[in-house]
Amino acid sequence: MSRKTALVALVTVQLLYGLNYTFAKTVINDGYVGAFGFVVLRVVGALILFWLLSLFLPKEKIDKRDYLRFIVAAIFGVFINMLLFLKGLELTSPIHASSIMTITPVIILILSYFILNEALTKRKIFGVFLAFAGALVLTIYGKSVRAADNVFLGNTFIFINAVSYSIYVILIKQLTTKYHPLTFIKWLFLFGAFMVFPFGYEELTEIKLNTYTNYAYFSIAFVVLGATFGTYLLNPLALSKLKASTVGAFVYLQPAIAGIFAIVMGVDQMDTVKMLAMLIIFTGVFLASKKPKATA
Repeated sequence: MSRKTALVALVTVQLLYGLNYTFAKTVINDGYVGAFGFVVLRVVGALILFWLLSLFLPKEKIDKRDYLRFIVAAIFGVFINMLLFLKGLELTSPIHASSIMTITPVIILILSYFILNEALTKRKIFGVFLAFAGALVLTIYGKSVRAADNVFLGNTFIFINAVSYSIYVILIKQLTTKYHPLTFIKWLFLFGAFMVFPFGYEELTEIKLNTYTNYAYFSIAFVVLGATFGTYLLNPLALSKLKASTVGAFVYLQPAIAGIFAIVMGVDQMDTVKMLAMLIIFTGVFLASKKPKATA
């Protein structure tokens, strides 16, 4: 894969994620399936697709010591990430959730400082503080169109999900240099399926297919095929050619895509608090992620 193809893959990932906020929230809030039950559908559906696809690719021998890495990556990239994302999305709005997810590059930056010993400048520290302040404003003062939402709790779940996803990105960056992405992704979802199943089993038994509309079927298919199978396949492929920080930076596209689509679909609306908080977050992320000028 060339760098240009990797960049196209990243844009596609953000498009799929951006649309996912509205489709997933509609399915959950309209009562078709609970958040945790939906996670099981996502993971098991994608798991089947990944293992079927792997049948057509050469097999790679896996170092036994790396199975532990697969399990740890599954904890952060599937278990914590997916459970808290869909539960958080159930309680907050697409614009809130997608805005908070833009903090991911900042979290990756902080983790890189502790794990990879990358330097933190004063500007980056200020950017981190600003981005966190924006997320705090959105969490405390932001409102949702849906009266039953719990914005504070939902945004908190989304924030923890962003932290978990950031750890996952760093973990799989190390694995992409050793294996083909599909090799560890199929194991990632296998381990992840065992982790999420106990949490979503009861909600799965409550599904009533006779109440499903064509839109509900399409939305679930989109989340499983596009926002799960597609994104988890394309992201590692892009990571194999690009830096983790570059991949994280593309998260900036999500709020624009998610916001426009949610507003068009009538699931969310823009207000002054959201606009102010988003501006603060974007400014902070820009300052934290901007590369320092080269010295002569």
